[in-house]
Amino acid sequence: MSEVPPAVRELRLVVTAEDYDEALRFYRDVLGLPERAAFSSPDGRVTILEAGRATLELTDPNHAAFIDDVEVGKRVAGHIRVAFEVDDSTTTTARLAAAGAQVVAEPTRTPWNSLNSRLEAPGSLQLTLFTELGD
Repeated sequence: MSEVPPAVRELRLVVTAEDYDEALRFYRDVLGLPERAAFSSPDGRVTILEAGRATLELTDPNHAAFIDDVEVGKRVAGHIRVAFEVDDSTTTTARLAAAGAQVVAEPTRTPWNSLNSRLEAPGSLQLTLFTELGD
């Protein structure tokens, strides 16, 4: 059997940030997303950052509320939340908070055995940082 090539090759989340320089500093320099490319036009700039493997997680409102309850204790996210898998969610949460992100919830062990935290970050994004804990 021959494999069918994927119809989509890359998921790119596009964030329009009012303070572009602060958002770039935060995501590239503090979180550590490598810069793939940068472009400018007469009126603006864009930078594409590598964020590892991408997935699209779809949830219904009830499960979204459940995740918020597990991570934060109440419903707080809008219809888009960005989740980054990191090696150490506790250390990364502290580093991002020191760089200006607002901690919504400190790292919490989830029923699916990961350590998740929640932050409000530049570009008006709500972030989940998660570390898979294994068995």
